[in-house]
Amino acid sequence: MILVLGIALYMFGGMMLKHDAKKTSVAVALVRKAIKLLAIIMVAGSICRLFVPYYLTSVNPMILQEMANGMQEQQNAEKNKAIREFVRGNAFEMMENAPVLGNREAKKTIYVWTAASCGYCRRVHGELDRVMKSRDDVRVVLKNFSIHGVMSDGPARAMIAAKMQDADKAAKFADMVFTREYRPSENIQDQEKLAAAIEKNLMKFAKEAGLDTERLKEDMTSEVVEIELANVRDLANRFEITGTPFLIIGEEAFPGAIPAAQINQALDK
Repeated sequence: MILVLGIALYMFGGMMLKHDAKKTSVAVALVRKAIKLLAIIMVAGSICRLFVPYYLTSVNPMILQEMANGMQEQQNAEKNKAIREFVRGNAFEMMENAPVLGNREAKKTIYVWTAASCGYCRRVHGELDRVMKSRDDVRVVLKNFSIHGVMSDGPARAMIAAKMQDADKAAKFADMVFTREYRPSENIQDQEKLAAAIEKNLMKFAKEAGLDTERLKEDMTSEVVEIELANVRDLANRFEITGTPFLIIGEEAFPGAIPAAQINQALDK
């Protein structure tokens, strides 16, 4: 519509002005030129508006991908900056009640938002284990994200409660939860019965890890566990974490299950 209007204005705009054909004033001449200039701008703008989408989608669609990548990089940079500022000032709070794997005195820290019921989380746990076995300068802080109902809530509570007894035993127990099958083999629809079956299997792991199972059951509903679960949720909202696994390595964010090589690369920056 603007294109048609621009063409019409260019061709017939001067006719709208009343003037003496024998004596055209300077003002009328300037107005005519202004109308033509406006018409040219309207036509040029309309042509660009029509051509640009065609160019981007048909002639050179890679520009759209480059633009999207650029926006994603900018968003990641802003997120990493926010994470960097928060982690530097709140490391103690982030680690206080969370299970820690590897060398607890290490200077390099990996925070991982994870859920034992998540297949990708179990995969990245294996990658993190490879990293910790190849170097002793890193620790992994488990931020147990209870996002799958009873399938993730029981394990999350048990791993946090285990740290209240003994850090080393808690680490051993957490490794069992992520590498063994704690879910019942039978299909249980009732959520209370399912939670009970899961807890029963978790207690078997806990006993093998040397934990006091009766105390563990009691601590799973403690204030400390509630505080840590709330901390995990609050930080997930702050860092815009919508799924698991999500890793913070040093001061950079890595959503998804990344391999050991990429984890080592990030640690060595």
